[in-house]
Amino acid sequence: MKAVWFEESIPRYLISKALGKVHHSFYYNIFSCIRYGEYPEPKLPSGKWVKIKTLMGGICGSDIGLIRLHDSPSTSPFASFPFVIGHENLGIIVEKGDEVEGFEVGDRVIADPTLSCNAREIYPPCEKCQNFEFSQCMNFNEGIVSPGLMIGSCRDTGGSWGEYYVANQFQLFKVPDKVSNENAILVDAFCSALHPVMRNFPKDSDTVIVVGSGSIGINVVSALRALGSKTRIIVLARYKFQGEFAKHYGADEVVYTKGLNKWELYKKVAELTSAKLLKPLLGKPVMVGGADVVFECVGSDDSIDDALRFTKQGGTTVLVGLAGVTKRVDWTFVWFKELRVAGTNSSSGEIFRGERKRGYGIALQLMEEGLDLSPLLTHTFKLEEYKKAIEMNFFRGKYGLIKSAFVF
Repeated sequence: MKAVWFEESIPRYLISKALGKVHHSFYYNIFSCIRYGEYPEPKLPSGKWVKIKTLMGGICGSDIGLIRLHDSPSTSPFASFPFVIGHENLGIIVEKGDEVEGFEVGDRVIADPTLSCNAREIYPPCEKCQNFEFSQCMNFNEGIVSPGLMIGSCRDTGGSWGEYYVANQFQLFKVPDKVSNENAILVDAFCSALHPVMRNFPKDSDTVIVVGSGSIGINVVSALRALGSKTRIIVLARYKFQGEFAKHYGADEVVYTKGLNKWELYKKVAELTSAKLLKPLLGKPVMVGGADVVFECVGSDDSIDDALRFTKQGGTTVLVGLAGVTKRVDWTFVWFKELRVAGTNSSSGEIFRGERKRGYGIALQLMEEGLDLSPLLTHTFKLEEYKKAIEMNFFRGKYGLIKSAFVF
């Protein structure tokens, strides 16, 4: 099958790490860890698995972070190489094991990519999986398949940047007929926002700041409104097209950051939150007051540092962006303001309308009830256009890109 995969190679890694700073193409050209071509089709690990022919493979910010070698090496024990990239998936079942129940060849499905105990056929599941905390699974490197947090980081499963991938029946969700492909491929991105929102749900009287207005930032807004929150939402956006999407999905105010220096940005945020600004001897402004909850959706040192400063005393900063090794974050505000800092990983089980449900099921239910995220899918590509797709994701502002996917 045709696929784009990540190849473990220390020389390639070092070349890309060094020369990528000179020109971005070294992150995905012939000298990089990114390969394209013929790749073996994945096989069913057991009778409880299905093979899926890819309809669409989403391009996640974490995929771009992988290509840019942004990930901390500390995550490497939870991957197995080489692996086909891509965990955001949508496809048709073309083969099923003899123990699969409830799914048939021809079904249009999405697989929750998380390879937790049930997918790995570890029985009994760990205490986290028993409590529906699948993203906190204790066994990502055990069980019937090779190490990997999810499809798209495991050498045995394939990924959605390939023509076929495999999934355990536990991971599968049928896509309702009234949910389009273009909406369904946004389920994973929505769930990556839904999980932190549901775990850190604000009061209606709160003020929320969303730092970053890419796909995840906008989905934080859409998740809040889809779940009925009336909280005041302020979004920090770099580009007008991002701000317009944020407004469309329910943001109350948008602060455009492009062209603003730090004092100008902080002054706008202070005005909107009735906070005070103080000038330190060196560095960025110090904010007294701010937002009750701040969702940081970028993952850079600068945005994390801003998010901590924007959070009111006793408030909550939620790290939704994939933070790695930080070098320029002033963590003083965590203890000084007595902040609660929350992490989040993918999606998991949640309490929804009084029932315990998995995130993917909640997202598909909301879509069936009318939530339409398809406008966020601004760009699609053929798989052989992978270099163009990566290039455009590197420079989203230039191309007006919010979310993109490969179409097979």
